[in-house]
Amino acid sequence: MARGEKKPLDLDGLTAYAARILSARAQSSSELRAKLKRRAARAQDADLVIARLKDAGYLNDQRFAESFATWRRDNDGFGKARVTRDLLNRRVAPSLARSAADAAFRQADENAMIENFLARKYRGKNLGALLQEPSSLAAAFRKLRAAGFSVGGSIRVLKRYAAQADQLDDLETAEEP
Repeated sequence: MARGEKKPLDLDGLTAYAARILSARAQSSSELRAKLKRRAARAQDADLVIARLKDAGYLNDQRFAESFATWRRDNDGFGKARVTRDLLNRRVAPSLARSAADAAFRQADENAMIENFLARKYRGKNLGALLQEPSSLAAAFRKLRAAGFSVGGSIRVLKRYAAQADQLDDLETAEEP
């Protein structure tokens, strides 16, 4: 075994390893499976550990996706598209990622979320004066889009600040898929 290489784990070792991983941070079953397969002496042991954890209620992708989406919305202030993308990056099934994001944002006021996001990103700055500059306006729009807010919602809020509101209409048509 080369230096720095980890010893493959048997079923008991893999179970203990899974418990350590889950105690540090919640995981989707697909994320955890990939980590376990890298350390397993036998690949099928990883699937067995995943099945045991699901049966015991320690691993539930639905619960994980819902709490992750709510957390990202409430604590990170991200929009629905970003939360969905992050869930997909965490290897949650696409249909589950979309339904969890839909549920988390069902009652959310996107305009208020955008206002809060801008207030956080431009803390201590006069947003109205800053967004008079076309490059700053475009940068704010890009930040909002990267944070997962809709084109329409982003433009609606930015129009309140921008003197060049017509430039935002040009951005809207350029950003639509």
